[in-house]
Amino acid sequence: MKPASGIGVFNDTRQTVPRLPFAAIKNYVLGKNYGLSLAFVGEKTSRRLNRLYRGQEGPANVLSFALSKKSGEIIINLPRAKKEGSLFGVSAGERMTHLFIHALLHLKGLSHGSKMEDKELSIKKKFRI
Repeated sequence: MKPASGIGVFNDTRQTVPRLPFAAIKNYVLGKNYGLSLAFVGEKTSRRLNRLYRGQEGPANVLSFALSKKSGEIIINLPRAKKEGSLFGVSAGERMTHLFIHALLHLKGLSHGSKMEDKELSIKKKFRI
């Protein structure tokens, strides 16, 4: 489901999604009038979407798709995000928040680099993450 504005969340896994301020972060980065769908998927779905849309083999930890100037989708590989949290020594929630912010910044038009990293840190500080 793609909301006209706001955020719609869908969990296609049997795992629990940590309670995080997704809507508040989305509103801060993209604005209240931006419609966002946020889906949590498993390894198999992530692998299929990564191959289909990016031509990459293997599952992605996060994918983002701009649908228009005022709407988009973010797909987070929930099991991978949780595993990466452990590997990086942070909670699953912290890792998921980082991936979410990263994808939001891509939807806003930023590319990888120091400007994006600075923005990610700034947003994490604002939300005390």
